[in-house]
Amino acid sequence: MRPFMYTRAATPDEAVRAMASSGPETRFLAGGTTLFDLMKLGVETPRNIVDINSVAALTRFDTSGSRELVFGALARMSDVAADPKLVADYPVLSESLWRAASQQVRNMATVGGNLLQRTRCEYFRSGEPFACNKRKPGTGCAAKDGINRGHALLGGSDACIAVYPGDWAIGLVALDAMIDIIGPRGERSIAVEDLHLEPRDTPHIESTLDRDELIVRIRVPVSPVGRASVYHKIRDRESYAFALASAAVALTLEHDTVTEARIAIGGVATRPWRAHDAERGLVGHSLTSDTALRAGHAALAGASATTANGFRVELAARTVADALMIAKARA
Repeated sequence: MRPFMYTRAATPDEAVRAMASSGPETRFLAGGTTLFDLMKLGVETPRNIVDINSVAALTRFDTSGSRELVFGALARMSDVAADPKLVADYPVLSESLWRAASQQVRNMATVGGNLLQRTRCEYFRSGEPFACNKRKPGTGCAAKDGINRGHALLGGSDACIAVYPGDWAIGLVALDAMIDIIGPRGERSIAVEDLHLEPRDTPHIESTLDRDELIVRIRVPVSPVGRASVYHKIRDRESYAFALASAAVALTLEHDTVTEARIAIGGVATRPWRAHDAERGLVGHSLTSDTALRAGHAALAGASATTANGFRVELAARTVADALMIAKARA
């Protein structure tokens, strides 16, 4: 880890000004659970760090509103996961946080920073002599013909097949969450679904967030669809691990007929993946194990497997199907 300059900001505006004046090799510091890790690996080499942990306004969250659940970007994962309102009425959000990390990490990590965590591709994290277009554009993708059991089935390109590793974003995408952003050019809001980018020819550009912009809050529309919801995560071991496949599902049913369905899948795509066609295929139909599995296969339409990760196509489809049946039971 190389030396860096350290600045502490007291307000969002102060943080943005510090970032704008410090040049391109500057990073915001929130929980630090990803940034410090990548700095030690040499993936991130900032010359300046802007610490935003003193911005008290961003640590608060409120789930009592009649229109929105509002989460400050610096709210800690463990605090949000334990919120009684989320546990009772939006279990998909609570579970996506509980299952995302160890207790120690959840106590430090923030819900805003969690959205921007970077891939766990070992070629990306290891660096030279391995080729990685995400780490060093134009060098190639060692994963294409390498060890790629855990790489993406959806959204990949010839330049990159690294999977998005997060859980929280999958639950947020399923519930149509928005994020509010502040930067030197003012404020703007975007859907969480529109935050992350597929790699295409520029895998090093991972989100629609500009370098000098800061996520200040996450907003989730209040909806009855959250009550019958689940975050179902399949991994190699039951203790903390990244997903081989995961599904965030929420439903409303009327006499066993699906009137609304939300399906987002994780662990298998280069970004959080909303399965809109699979959702539409469920509406108006009775939810049975057969229709659930058909929806699972529809969610994986277009999947492109390597020799090592082909088993995860069916695994992911069945993960979606199981999540749908769990959500049905909760309804």
